[in-house]
Amino acid sequence: MRVIELSDAEGVRWLPDEPSGVGALVLAGSSGRVDSARAELLARHGVTAESIRWFGGTGQHDGPWEIPLELFLGRVEELAQRCDRVVVMGTSFGAEAALLTGVHSPHVATVVAFAPSDVVWAGVRGDGSTTSHWSLGGEPLPYVPFDESWRPEDDVPAFVGLYEASRHRFATRLASAAIPVERIEHVLLVAGGDDRVWPALTMAEAIRVRRAEHGLDTALVTDRDAGHRTVLPGEPVVAGGQRMQRGGNEAADQRLGEVAWEQFVRLLATTP
Repeated sequence: MRVIELSDAEGVRWLPDEPSGVGALVLAGSSGRVDSARAELLARHGVTAESIRWFGGTGQHDGPWEIPLELFLGRVEELAQRCDRVVVMGTSFGAEAALLTGVHSPHVATVVAFAPSDVVWAGVRGDGSTTSHWSLGGEPLPYVPFDESWRPEDDVPAFVGLYEASRHRFATRLASAAIPVERIEHVLLVAGGDDRVWPALTMAEAIRVRRAEHGLDTALVTDRDAGHRTVLPGEPVVAGGQRMQRGGNEAADQRLGEVAWEQFVRLLATTP
């Protein structure tokens, strides 16, 4: 197994010793970082896996606002030229991007969304103004704004309350901002019941219900004690990041990761 630096994006591609024919684009969450560890884990199991920085890099926005979906669609198209099947795997904001990429790319067979969202959320520019997290064709996608009257109850904030308040205050915006997940063939959702960053389990259920209304099955795995960060088997525990409550505990986050990995392997084995 070896890793190469990508030449047309800031990121890495892990090449397995025995390729399975599956390619994966791995997207980190609100850090926008290159998630090399998760890509390496997939490569150890035969997946050609790459991860890219999607904001904060050269020529990119300084934060997760109006990020062009074309960035991810281009990576998927390149993977499709090398692999028989393409998976997009994302966490939190990266899960939002993964689902949207699956919606807009004919090459994506499966989306794996950790701590997912059923809607597009607001992104905050450097000057404090808000717009959409994502753009397509140069236009921002419809999004759910933030309830600016919300204030955290604790010194270390649990932002789940912000997202719940925003969904309530801007309920009329939910439909236009909803991600049309029925356009994706296979979806695996992973959500902790103690996620304190945003209501991932509630939003995962909304995705499952929407797909069911279109006659589509959706795999959803959860653990009531797990938080925002799922830890897959053999994966390092991520530390640091913005100061906030994320919920869960290491044991529960790893337990959820074990079940999620089993479901992922099963999904790869049972889908063409």
